[in-house]
Amino acid sequence: RKTAVQVRTIQKACAITDDVMAQVPHIARAGMTEREVAWELEKALRQAGAEALAFDILVASGPNSALPHHHPGERRLQAGDPLIVDMGAQVEGYKSDMTRSFYLGAKASVHYFELYQLVLRAQTAVFQQAKPGMNLKTVDAIARDMLDRAGHADHFGHGLGHGLGLDIHEDPLLSPRASDEDTLDVDTIVTIEPGCYLPDWGGIRLEETALMTDAGLVPLTHCPKQPNIS
Repeated sequence: RKTAVQVRTIQKACAITDDVMAQVPHIARAGMTEREVAWELEKALRQAGAEALAFDILVASGPNSALPHHHPGERRLQAGDPLIVDMGAQVEGYKSDMTRSFYLGAKASVHYFELYQLVLRAQTAVFQQAKPGMNLKTVDAIARDMLDRAGHADHFGHGLGHGLGLDIHEDPLLSPRASDEDTLDVDTIVTIEPGCYLPDWGGIRLEETALMTDAGLVPLTHCPKQPNIS
C-alpha cells in the first residue's frame, strides 16, 4: 500500500510519461530503427524531468511486437507495422509504467483495429469491474476471459499487471497463478496491461498505472489512446 506522498510522487512520474508518450506519433517514422526511436524517447523523458528511466524503454515493431519483452534492435519501422511502446519515468526513486500500441499508417487495417478494440474493451472492463478486496485472480480473469471468448486464449501469455513503486515490479501480481488469499486492496498501485500477441504478425498491449481507491480503480496515466501514426 502507498501513502499519499508516495502516490503524489508516482503521479508526477506518470505525468512525465504521459507527455512523452504523446510525442510518439511525432517521433516514430518509417525508416527509423527501434533503437533510434527508443533513444529519442529516452532523451524526451529526461528533458521532461525524469531523473532516470523506470526501466529500459521497449520499442517493438512489426512481428517483434508479438514478443512482450522485446528489446529494441536494428529492425527499421515500416508502413503497416503494429508498434508497441512501453516506458516509464522515475521521480524521487518512484516509477511509472505505461504502454501504448500504434499502427504505422494513416488508417489501421481492419484486422489491427478489431484486435486493438478487443484489448481496449478488456482493459476498460477491468477499470469498470475491479473492486477493493477483490481476489487477484478474479481481477486478472476480467480481461483474460474476454480475450478467451474472442478466440485468443493462447495469445495473452503474461499476467494482467503488477504492483510498482520504488521497484518496477512489486507485489501484488495480477495473475492466474496468484494465491486464493491475495487481494487488491485500497491504496495499492498496480499496472493494468492486457495484451494480444499473434506470432509472425505482431501484438497489441495497452497499459495504465492505476490506484485502487474505495470507489475502485483510478488510472494515474492518461495519455490518449490514438493508435494511428500518419
